[in-house]
Amino acid sequence: MNMSNFNWQLVPSFLAAHDQGSLLGAARILGISQPTVGRHVALLESQLGTPLFERTGRGLIPTSAAQRLADAARAMEAGAQSLLRGAQQSHSTLAGSVRLSASQPVACHLLPPLMAQMRSELPGIQVELVASNAVSDLLRGEADIAIRMVRPTQRSLVARRIGHSRVAACAHRNYLARRGAPEEPEDLLQHDLVGNDRVGDIRQGFAAMGHPVPPEQFGFRTDDLIAYWQAVRAGLGIGFVAAYLLKEDPEVVELLPDLPITPLPVWLVVHREIRSSRRIRAVYDFLARELPPLF
Repeated sequence: MNMSNFNWQLVPSFLAAHDQGSLLGAARILGISQPTVGRHVALLESQLGTPLFERTGRGLIPTSAAQRLADAARAMEAGAQSLLRGAQQSHSTLAGSVRLSASQPVACHLLPPLMAQMRSELPGIQVELVASNAVSDLLRGEADIAIRMVRPTQRSLVARRIGHSRVAACAHRNYLARRGAPEEPEDLLQHDLVGNDRVGDIRQGFAAMGHPVPPEQFGFRTDDLIAYWQAVRAGLGIGFVAAYLLKEDPEVVELLPDLPITPLPVWLVVHREIRSSRRIRAVYDFLARELPPLF
């Protein structure tokens, strides 16, 4: 193959399909259509003259050629990002932009007041906030700093645990006036529940307690965490939310405080090399100091 004709623009679709295990998952991550991802992968296979995936009913299985290509592409990507970071750090200053990634509830409820406070302390820094439930990849430059509920595994990232986010079962007083409050965990099965759509965390939690719950038990389902919180506030049923949200609406009452729900660890994550940037380090230090008391 003539490498001068190799189309590197196809590689992001290939890497997303490789990481997600399906064309649909890759399309969601990249924000493009599933047929477009499939076309990119097919074109790349044609250029290389070898199949990259085995198509099965359960998704995509990478071939050995795909694994070699993925390793090479990530090495090139990491090198390019390292070069870019080095160029940026040569002009490091407390003036400029910092890109921050956090889940929807953290981004929409906890961070805005903190950003107002930080604005007075660090007036030269602008924040670009990515509100997403997906784990942003700092290695690919999607964010400078991330607030995550899952510890990253990449060795080039520094993760500092700054607390735990407790999950609470709760319902609006109007719902409880209609249906009463559960007194035992088993009573939840007799109530309307607010659940997830494609994410299975809540159903898995019930199964772990020995109470499998079918999807139809959840009268309202969404994976959008802001819509989920608003559904609980509207009285659609009993939901499971980050406990810090309860401070925002006194009409939403916590239920069954002894329910065995494992708190989620909160990690503040930054790239090792980026920590030498003065403006990013300033934002990192501010968040490490001010965020923990809020959880």
